[in-house]
Amino acid sequence: MKIKICGLTRPEDILAASSVRPDYIGFVFATGRRRTVAPEQAKALKALLDPSIPAVGVFVDQSTEEITTLLEQGIIDIAQLHGHETEEQVQKIKALSGKPVIKAFKVTSREDILRWQESSADYLLLDAGQGSGKQFDWSLLSAASRPYFLAGGINTGNIAEALKMPGLYCIDVSSGAETDGRKDPAKMQALVQAAHGFNG
Repeated sequence: MKIKICGLTRPEDILAASSVRPDYIGFVFATGRRRTVAPEQAKALKALLDPSIPAVGVFVDQSTEEITTLLEQGIIDIAQLHGHETEEQVQKIKALSGKPVIKAFKVTSREDILRWQESSADYLLLDAGQGSGKQFDWSLLSAASRPYFLAGGINTGNIAEALKMPGLYCIDVSSGAETDGRKDPAKMQALVQAAHGFNG
């Protein structure tokens, strides 16, 4: 199973990620968040990252131009849209950049999942909110008919359960890989090993 570790902000986070080798890492560009990084900061961090690990940029209701610029500059390899972006914006970003797009949305019902199943986004990301760190009702995941990223409150204590969800493509972890608000290399390693060792 694949795993993404999101919200990296420091050089030591990047070095730890390059060591434990998740399938994706994430930079948060949404404004006003605890883990937000500026483009210049992300560029410096990306330069330290093992080039075989794709970097995902997380955006919330930001302009197509801002997103495509970061993709074109190679600061990120994939865009993750975590706000109220429309299907038209998803298509425009893909067309302009030629890069993959992940569309994230909050899940409170089966209808939330069904509404996006036909999206042109390369992947869907199902979450309890915008980086809330809380778990939603995973029984709703049976409504998903295409591969998805699962986020929201996943940590070393519940990743084994999360990995059993039907149709899952990738585990997405942020606060679950932290201790006292900082990325914890030991937790990062344990989570990556759990995901990569899953054979269900």
